[in-house]
Amino acid sequence: MKRRSFLYSVAALSLTGPALAYDNPVIKVYKTATCGCCTAWVEHVRLAGFSVEAQNVDQDALNAFKDSLQIAPDLAGCHTAVFGDYFIEGHVPASDIERIWAKKPTARGLTVPGMPMSSPGMAGPGAGDSFDTLLVRSDGSTSVFASHS
Repeated sequence: MKRRSFLYSVAALSLTGPALAYDNPVIKVYKTATCGCCTAWVEHVRLAGFSVEAQNVDQDALNAFKDSLQIAPDLAGCHTAVFGDYFIEGHVPASDIERIWAKKPTARGLTVPGMPMSSPGMAGPGAGDSFDTLLVRSDGSTSVFASHS
């Protein structure tokens, strides 16, 4: 009887894990080896329950990857990720990634241009000015997807 209870407990635990681990693809991150804030952002999305594969590349390869995704220089951050059919550029909060995945808008991706001090992976909330996460539409135009302060 104890063995059966144990097996039921294990089965129940496997069903109560974060839905993200089962329903979402891996976030594939491309970053330079020396960028500490990129590493901190990867940890931020992992702690939110996402599966992440991070790959260190040199700056030329990273820039070429951004170009292949047609990420305009004024929308660029310091690292680039791919999540399903979307790109995730820069220090996008995990909550915004969860939201785009839930809503699945017709778009190319999300970006937090530059490196706002209060964004995930930087100094953290309250460390700087507010910032916006932008939705990049199929035609390259943008709109505010979420505002953070």
